[in-house]
Amino acid sequence: MNDDEKGKRFLELIDEQNNLQWSIVAKLSSLVNLKWNSDELQQELESLIEKHSKITKELNSLDDNSSML
Repeated sequence: MNDDEKGKRFLELIDEQNNLQWSIVAKLSSLVNLKWNSDELQQELESLIEKHSKITKELNSLDDNSSML
């Protein structure tokens, strides 16, 4: 992957990560309001966190070769 492709992918991942972060905050707020008594929301939150972790790992791997992003 050349630097232009890496830069484009980096921006796509940052955008996706930002959207996930807002979703995580919304789910956490809902769980707090429900006194943490929603298995469905907890599972959704776990899924969002897993997706966020995968994106973070991919972001980190884009810079493994110490390229300029």
